[in-house]
Amino acid sequence: MTEFDDIRPYRDDEVRSTLDRLLQDPELVDAVTRLRFPGLYPLLGWLLKPLVKSTLKQQLSSIQDVDGFQHVVENYMAAMMTKRVKALTSSGLDKLDKKTAYLFISNHRDIAMDPAFVNWVLYHNKSNTLRIAIGDNLLTKPFVSDLMRLNKSFIVNRSAKAPREKLKAAKYLSSYIHHSICNEHSSIWIAQREGRAKDGCDKTNSAVLGMIALNKPKTEDLSSYIRQLRIVPVSISYELDPCDAAKARELYMQRTQGSYQKEEHEDVKSIAMGIAGDKGNVHLAFGDILDGDYADTDELVAALDKQILGNYVLHATNCFAYELLHGKVPSVNYGVNNTPYDPTSLTAEKAAFIQRMNAIPDGQREIALGIYANPVVSKLSSISEC
Repeated sequence: MTEFDDIRPYRDDEVRSTLDRLLQDPELVDAVTRLRFPGLYPLLGWLLKPLVKSTLKQQLSSIQDVDGFQHVVENYMAAMMTKRVKALTSSGLDKLDKKTAYLFISNHRDIAMDPAFVNWVLYHNKSNTLRIAIGDNLLTKPFVSDLMRLNKSFIVNRSAKAPREKLKAAKYLSSYIHHSICNEHSSIWIAQREGRAKDGCDKTNSAVLGMIALNKPKTEDLSSYIRQLRIVPVSISYELDPCDAAKARELYMQRTQGSYQKEEHEDVKSIAMGIAGDKGNVHLAFGDILDGDYADTDELVAALDKQILGNYVLHATNCFAYELLHGKVPSVNYGVNNTPYDPTSLTAEKAAFIQRMNAIPDGQREIALGIYANPVVSKLSSISEC
């Protein structure tokens, strides 16, 4: 073994053997069949699975390296976006060099789609694609782990329990992030917090930036080390959240029962739901590289949050939810064209959103509205107050 073999993405020379193993995994075939044919699966899954396996074998037969695999992923993404995304827009990429490695830190709303959309935008901007941080808690099935590592994901150890074990894992991860960017010149995506912002409140967990800085030599000041990593804040916003009802239910259970126990493989189900569900308009805003003088990680957190919240592009659904929840029209702009919010010009869209919210049980509906409304609250206050 070489350094980082246990967490790094697969190399080109490991791709073919991994794909051959995956094609023999019935769970992968079953998952792809469910994803591609959700309506037909319950009745005709037995008939569709052999066809899906044959198609996968044909699509993957000539793949020998990571770039080839990502091209297949790009085709699947394109098919999904045609059905589930109205428009994907981005801003700020013109400030970045296509060939330079960056540490992209974004808010976190969807397990798989957040980094997938960042990768998509970079790929179509002729920029280098990135390596994606993914928690080992999501890799409950071997085929998921293989697929993620084929697609340039690296593993974050979240299963460590003892303080010493946690610190060792964090230092190891910090070292890998620095190694990837500074030695291998490969960009990285990591979320601003562990777990999704299920309530719609985007706020950086200082522990994430503390982990990133663990590899800093004692003789080096924080700002110079951070400049090496070229941290770029990214704000991701969805018009619709495919997991809104599931998130509202989880938050409701936490509030009313004090805790929420996930089902086995629930995160894998959330990944599938996020991929297969309607997302409406999606915007990615790439911020400026963090190159200031930071006395400590708290100042770094504040700088990151300021850009993520400031660059966040609201959608009309955020404004609808704020109006329904707070009983007043928010004085904000929305959309990629920065349009002043006027509900009188969006009556049909508002009615469709209300219908979506009405499908959520009474006790959970206010929480669901909060998921959409909280970005407006943060935008109005310029900080994440929700």
